[in-house]
Amino acid sequence: MVTPAPDPIQAQLIAARRTQILDAAAKVFAEKGFHPTTIKDIAKEAGIADGTIYHYFENKGALLLGIFDHMRAAVTREVNFTTLDPDDLRGFLHAFISQPLQALHADRSELFRIILAEIMVNRDLRERYYQQMLEPTLALAEPIFARWVAQRRIKPLDMRLTLRAISGIIFGLILESIMGDTTLEARWDELPDFLTDLILNGLGSDQP
Repeated sequence: MVTPAPDPIQAQLIAARRTQILDAAAKVFAEKGFHPTTIKDIAKEAGIADGTIYHYFENKGALLLGIFDHMRAAVTREVNFTTLDPDDLRGFLHAFISQPLQALHADRSELFRIILAEIMVNRDLRERYYQQMLEPTLALAEPIFARWVAQRRIKPLDMRLTLRAISGIIFGLILESIMGDTTLEARWDELPDFLTDLILNGLGSDQP
C-alpha cells in the first residue's frame, strides 16, 4: 500500500497555527510568568478556543519546549560560526562572545529569564539547552582554539576548560542583566569589544 504524500498546504497551515500559539504563549509567559499562566490565558491571547491548543501541544511544558526550539533556531540563524574565518582570532572570538550577548538580550531577555528558571527544575528543557545550544557551540569552537594553541597564537591552556570559562562569563553577564544591573544595561553594546580585549590581553599592566 502506497503511503499518501503529505499535503504541503496542510503542513503550512499546521506550522502557522503552531507559530501563532507559540507567539501567544511567549507573550503571556513573559508578562505573567510560566507558572501563573494558564492555557486559557494563552488561548485568549491567540484568539482561539482553549481546546485548540491541545491539538498542537500536550501541555504548558510542551509549549515552553516549543518556544525554546523557536528561540534556538532564531539564535542559530543570526550568526553562522562556520562562515567565520578561523584564522581571524580576534574576529572569531568577538563573534563567539557577541552572538549570545546580543541574541539573548533586549526583546528576548524576559522570555529567556523564564526559560532559565525552568531549566533549573525541568530536566528535559535543561538537556535541550545543553545539547542544542551550548554543546554544539563549544564543539565547533574547540578545534579552532586548539589550532591557535598549536600555532602559538594563544597560551597552551586546556581549551575545553577555557571555552567553558568564557561561556560561563557570558552566561553570568546575561543573568546579571536579567537581575537589573544598570551598568550592564547602559553599556551592553560595549561588552563584546571589552571581553574580547580582556581575554586576549588579560588584566596585566602594560608597565614594565
